Amino acid sequence: DEEALATALKEGRVAGAGVDVFATEPCTSSPLFSFDQVVVTPHLGASTHEAQEKAGTAVARSVRLALAGELVPDAVNVQGGAIAEDVRPGLPLAEKLGRIFTALAGGVAASIEVEVRGEIAAYDVRVLELAALKGVFTDVVEDPVSYVNAPLLAEERGVDVRLTTNLDSADYRNLVTVRGTLPSGQVLSVSGTLSGRRHLEKLVDVDGFDMELVPTEHMAFFRYHDRPGVVGIVGRILGEREVNIAGMQVSRDARGGHALVALTVDSAIPHGTLEEIVEAIGADSGRLVDLSEPAT
Repeated sequence: DEEALATALKEGRVAGAGVDVFATEPCTSSPLFSFDQVVVTPHLGASTHEAQEKAGTAVARSVRLALAGELVPDAVNVQGGAIAEDVRPGLPLAEKLGRIFTALAGGVAASIEVEVRGEIAAYDVRVLELAALKGVFTDVVEDPVSYVNAPLLAEERGVDVRLTTNLDSADYRNLVTVRGTLPSGQVLSVSGTLSGRRHLEKLVDVDGFDMELVPTEHMAFFRYHDRPGVVGIVGRILGEREVNIAGMQVSRDARGGHALVALTVDSAIPHGTLEEIVEAIGADSGRLVDLSEPAT
């Protein structure tokens, strides 16, 4: 009874409602349309047993994805729209880039730009923006972050967010960059790509320093002035703490200039070790990145 529901809403006896079945269909006019707290959707009928079974399976699959905090592409409150098959493999990468960005930034940025370049930019890539935002906020808020609430978290914190695309990409078929301006005015960026048929994730640029590093759960980044012996010092200190280095890359802008060493390790770096390394090598900064599943 749409009239009765409208009366209950008006009197405050019902706080809100979602309706997808109407007395007359297709419905073009209803007293429920005037309420902001009512969500109405078209009635998609499943008139056969097979159709009903498929509809039920689809709903169950979507509920499972939602409970796991993953993307539900057909959810009415997700802004990303339909996801092209060529775009889907980039979702985990974009989320990781967002988490790496925030770890390197040491907090929430004042503005965020998600840039998508290459062949993938021919598609609707708004969902990559959502994935990156999900990563940006995952480790800085207490509540679980989803594709639904990530844009709201940005809005609540006054973070300006924009998406840019460009079909041109000089070095990679596809490239995703998360770039942001910190409250201090510093601009920071991280870029990644998917390589080969297996879509291997690679971190290819950190704040202008070229590299090719497969992101893992535990990573560390140190910025310093290029000089001999730094790699040995880092390796020695981590070895004394029984932390095994899985991968390491050094990138510099010029001989004797600014340099960045990036490491992937097999286990978390113990408390206090980061500061010890920073002091030992005279680093300008040191950051740890933890891409393990956040606690729920």
